[in-house]
Amino acid sequence: MVSIFLFLSSGVAVATPVLTPERKTVSPALANRLADAAVASCRKIGKESVVAVVDRDGNLVALQRGNDVGLHNTIAARRKAFTALSTKTSTASLADRAATDPTSHNLLTVPELLLLGGGVPLLIDGDVIGGIGVAGSGGAANDERCATQAIAQALRSGSVLR
Repeated sequence: MVSIFLFLSSGVAVATPVLTPERKTVSPALANRLADAAVASCRKIGKESVVAVVDRDGNLVALQRGNDVGLHNTIAARRKAFTALSTKTSTASLADRAATDPTSHNLLTVPELLLLGGGVPLLIDGDVIGGIGVAGSGGAANDERCATQAIAQALRSGSVLR
């Protein structure tokens, strides 16, 4: 004979708080501050540009395009931002690595990545929360400069997550 025991709870419900881990990401306000700062930085050197900002999941949060910038630069800016986020490395560093390190040359064959300077990961307390990509400002060095200056300006101008 098989006995089956059924245990019933005492009927007491205990409420336990749901703990949601804090997950920093790029807010629309921060993305727009970054884009504004990058466009302004490029204009200081007499260049127009396209700026894309993606959040930690690779979603486009902000896109700003200057006057008379080639259409392909919009795609390039988004891909640079995505590449910087995905690899957690600036696209200029990746381009250098792919050019000088034979074991990294295969990075050029990954269709989603764009290895041209101007993409920079957004870091808060060592955590990558997104990426910024700048294109169309007259070369990779200008694009990178505008992106890094925008980060320095936007991240020092108050709370980074608002």
